[in-house]
This record gives sequence, structure tokens and C-alpha cells, in this order.
Amino acid sequence: MGNRLNKRGHKKSPAPRFAYDGLDRVIHERARLSVLTSLVTHSKGLLFGDLKQLCALTDGNLNRHLQVLEEAKLIGITKGVQNNRPQTFCRITVLGRRRYVEYLAVLEQVLLDAGAAVKGALVVKEAI
Repeated sequence: MGNRLNKRGHKKSPAPRFAYDGLDRVIHERARLSVLTSLVTHSKGLLFGDLKQLCALTDGNLNRHLQVLEEAKLIGITKGVQNNRPQTFCRITVLGRRRYVEYLAVLEQVLLDAGAAVKGALVVKEAI
């Protein structure tokens, strides 16, 4: 099984690798990626309501994703009161910013590899 042979008895060329360990599961989820992107672009942080609107999430959904991000130490949450109303303020941490940038680098590599694979497939198809 170690040697993979094609129909003519020749070794198959190794398949490109498309597993990316750097796609952090905590960040890769759509809603959490949206939250982190919003917080990265607002370096001073955002109020819960503003974040909810930017990410188009419900209160409960946003709250749960914020919990996951806070447990991973990617964001910090501060609760307070302003005009007798409770306020929840969210800010990305230094670790969160670093992991977000690392995630983007891996995601960029995914796009480059996928683009190269598609181009290669098109070249082969045109040659046939």
C-alpha cells in the first residue's frame, strides 16, 4: 500500500496537501471570525450592541461566541454602567491580534494553493 501506482504501473505524483493546521478552529467559525475582524478594525473596542449590529448576530448568539473568544484569551470583556444602563465593552487582546494575523497568513496560503490547483486543472483540461 506504500506505493501508489496508476493504471500504467507508474508511481502517482504526490497529491498536493490541503490540510491546514493553522486554520484555528476557534477563529475559523464564521461568527467568531466576524467578531474578531470587527474588533481588529476598531482598535479601541466596541460596545456589545455595536458588535451585534456589525456581525448581524442575535444577543444570545453573540454572547456565546464572546464567551468562547474570551476563554481563549483572544478578547477582553469589560462590563459597566453608563446612564443607568448596563454596558458590555469588547476589545481584542494582544494575543488575539497576533493569532488573528497568523490565521490570515494561513488563510492566504489556502487561497494561493487552491488557486494554483485550479489553474493546474485548467491547464491539464485544455491540453486534453
